[in-house]
Amino acid sequence: MQNSLRPTLPRPLNSPLPDKKRPSPLRVLLVSWLLFGCIGTLWSFASPLMSIPDEPAHAIKAAAVARGQFSGASTGVQGERLTVNVPGYVASLDAYKCFAHHPYLTPACAPPIDSTDRGWVPAQTSAGNYNPVYYGIVGIGSRGLSGEPALYAMRLISAWLVAFFLAAIMCAASSLRHYHRPVIACAIALTPAVFFLSGSVNPNGLEIAAAGAVFMSLCAIFERTAAGMPGSRLLFVIAALSGSLLAHTRPLSLLWLAIAAVSAILCFGFKTFIRTFAVRGFQLAVLAVGLSSLFALWWVLSAKSFDSLLAGAPLPAEEAAVAMLDKTVFFMVEYVGVLGWIDTLPPPAAVYAWVLGFGAMLFLAFTARPVRGRWVMALLALTVIVVPAALQASSSETLGWIWQGRYTLAMVVTLILAAGVTTRFRRFRITPWTKSMVRWGLVLGALAHFYVFMEGLRRYTIGVMDHVNWTEMFQPEWQPPGTWQVLAVAYLVLLAVSGTLLYRLLTAPAWQSRLAAPAPAARPAEHSHSG
Repeated sequence: MQNSLRPTLPRPLNSPLPDKKRPSPLRVLLVSWLLFGCIGTLWSFASPLMSIPDEPAHAIKAAAVARGQFSGASTGVQGERLTVNVPGYVASLDAYKCFAHHPYLTPACAPPIDSTDRGWVPAQTSAGNYNPVYYGIVGIGSRGLSGEPALYAMRLISAWLVAFFLAAIMCAASSLRHYHRPVIACAIALTPAVFFLSGSVNPNGLEIAAAGAVFMSLCAIFERTAAGMPGSRLLFVIAALSGSLLAHTRPLSLLWLAIAAVSAILCFGFKTFIRTFAVRGFQLAVLAVGLSSLFALWWVLSAKSFDSLLAGAPLPAEEAAVAMLDKTVFFMVEYVGVLGWIDTLPPPAAVYAWVLGFGAMLFLAFTARPVRGRWVMALLALTVIVVPAALQASSSETLGWIWQGRYTLAMVVTLILAAGVTTRFRRFRITPWTKSMVRWGLVLGALAHFYVFMEGLRRYTIGVMDHVNWTEMFQPEWQPPGTWQVLAVAYLVLLAVSGTLLYRLLTAPAWQSRLAAPAPAARPAEHSHSG
């Protein structure tokens, strides 16, 4: 017999209602920003000053821009550095990288930085005609300070700026309806190399973070449109900020911006993009990015930013192209984290961990349904393989070998993020086996991160010798601020906290909140009596 009322039915799984068990996107953004900012801060202290590739040139450029010199005096000759006027302690930064390219030397060989040398002197920088936006932001740290405090202040500004956009990636990924695999992709994509670069005066870190934020925020915006949900102001702001800053990071960043945007559109279809374009918030974000990109393009052309590229021994174009294709897989080492001036390789165990993670995500993505997502993967895979080879070959006969793996890292991160978005429809059931997989995966990732961090500390405190010398770290030749022991413990604690929060996010029973969502009002049924 029938009951007096029909049973209450849960909302369908594709309901646009937000998941009550999931933390709000703003909370994810703020917590991630705090954690990533602290991680970048530890890297900025663990890496000696001027130990990141080209950091002296970028620090000189930042100090010059902060003092109103947006460009420098040029001779007009390809590869020659531009001249700017900066305080004396900044102008002499090249003298403090005596350990560069010599992994057996520690920073103890560098003389102390004279913080009293604040008189303006000419200095040369290979970044002299680069876009001034990034340098103007981090260069603020050199105003009112001098010597090492000023240089660390610039590093910290850069670290927290990059951390915001890394957090924006996590925020956008966690706001997707099927967020588990996109969030896992975020955790895999943020390799030690990303955090190593974030803690330096180098626009490469911002380029990587902003490119990932552009792609993931657009994906989150498009999904809301496809589900008939209202636009999110937070996502619009993230898309506008990340796209606007990405255009100004490096001369190639405009290309990465275009590829990231096209990839997000391919994930959800052109019709969804057209529907989203009718939303006023999205229109404002596109306008901001468009105007910023026009200025960035004008700067690249008018300032001749590519003329700063230092020239080396000429190399035939066909040889350069073949060599680049041959090094495609070898660049994986740099994607994980080659430290110093490309002189300290990451431990093989750490490289294998990310080979496993990258391989698993790519395998799932290239076999995912719907098939439309595979076009995105094909585009980004070709970008990572073909574009660097073409760029290197086109300039090798005049500039020689110029390419480094970190130059492609923005697109590598976007590729892994796209793999997470493409596989989001695969069912992610929260079972004891799933929890065990997530738990052990996070432990493996945390240990790999920590191993690379410790390898960097070993390289700088005692040098990398031809024998195993970990125990010699307790008699270091050089100590970072706070000592390497304190930095190591703090880094391990941050990794543990980050892993715990990520585990809670990935194993939360999200489906229960949908079943608990209020159902439509029950409709009266015919009354009857039981027999």
